[in-house]
Amino acid sequence: MNNNFDWRLVRSFLAALEQGSLLGAARVLKASQPTVGRHVAELEAQLGVVLFERTGRGLMPTPMALRLAASARAMESGADQLARSVSGAEAGISGTVRITASQPVACYLLPPILAQMRQALPEVQVELVASNAVSNLLRREADIALRMVQPDQTSLVAKRIGKVTISAYAHRDYLRRRGMPRQMADLPGHELVGSDRDETMLRGFASFGFPVAREAFAFRSDDLIACWEAVRAGLGVGFLADYLARSDSQLVPLLPMIKIAPLPIWLTVHREIRTSRRIRAVYDFLSQAVPKVL
Repeated sequence: MNNNFDWRLVRSFLAALEQGSLLGAARVLKASQPTVGRHVAELEAQLGVVLFERTGRGLMPTPMALRLAASARAMESGADQLARSVSGAEAGISGTVRITASQPVACYLLPPILAQMRQALPEVQVELVASNAVSNLLRREADIALRMVQPDQTSLVAKRIGKVTISAYAHRDYLRRRGMPRQMADLPGHELVGSDRDETMLRGFASFGFPVAREAFAFRSDDLIACWEAVRAGLGVGFLADYLARSDSQLVPLLPMIKIAPLPIWLTVHREIRTSRRIRAVYDFLSQAVPKVL
């Protein structure tokens, strides 16, 4: 056998042996029938033996072919193992990746995903920063960001990987105590959980035709986790991300007629950083995993 042996010949030989015909082997290998036939003929020439008798019913393996089959399968297994070592388990990908995300995403959405990623990328350590500040990436304080707004800096690459839907919720205990709001007009008569200095929610009420002052909210905080826990504690009606509310069976969705525009989730990274295999692997994992939990 010469030093320029082509391993594809072995694959074609084994496929022909197992399928019993060149046509069947070609289908399995997604190759043309003449190509498989040429591979088998070339292998026979290199080995100096006849591997198949051509009959009207297909290929009949010779005793030599049957003796070579075990060695050929061992070669195929070794080639497959080599391929898995190179790409199957993300070999060689190690080091630290720093991720930044909003508090709810960092504290509730990401941890189960990162647990899965730990299995896929066991040599990668994660540093997680709970923050919405765009400057994290620009100052290189993070490698990857998950944000609800698309950055406009040309040095960043942003990919929209999903959307966060928002609905009104209240705890069952609160509803037993205060009753169920049936329409938007009922909300001003309820205890509401909302933001403090952030006026997004005030603008939202106004857009639905119910302008209210911040005093309409019995509990106010710009900390999203504090608002989440306040609703869970039965303090009042709040507007929560559906992925978050689904984690507590005691929360009841309210007022389905209220259609709140969903918030997009953008996965953002520096252009040059995407050339890093480590960061690219984490970026690709998050882009696949995050949409499945929204």
